[in-house]
Amino acid sequence: MKVILLEDVKKQGKKGEILTVKDGYGNFLINNHKAVILTDTGLNRLSKEKAQADLEESLAIKEANCVKEKLAKDKISFTVKTGAGDRVFGSISSKQIADELKKKGYEIDKKQIVISTPISSLGYFDVEINLHKKVKGTIKVEVKK
Repeated sequence: MKVILLEDVKKQGKKGEILTVKDGYGNFLINNHKAVILTDTGLNRLSKEKAQADLEESLAIKEANCVKEKLAKDKISFTVKTGAGDRVFGSISSKQIADELKKKGYEIDKKQIVISTPISSLGYFDVEINLHKKVKGTIKVEVKK
């Protein structure tokens, strides 16, 4: 029996894949609304869903590229306390950077921020931000007294 998966099925396949399965398992998938029988209408539905997903993906990438361009022109700064020899107490975290970005109007989660080296000294740092699977942006972070 050939079926089209409507959602990801563990150890079988991802949403939209066409599988050949035994009749009993095929009935199980169909009854639990995890698959439909491979027919012309099922294929049409699959192609429409893929086209819609591709459109949404391209819109998300376009939006992420716009945010990337804005981030490249922008910078955020932190004023920190320093000790002897201008050593910074602690370091700047991704949460602090996300909070500053929110104040500037960006909707970026702290999980999207990648700090390659700890920001624990004075100066300028480039921080990478994962805006999308295919789009990564950077923002300049200034740490001053």
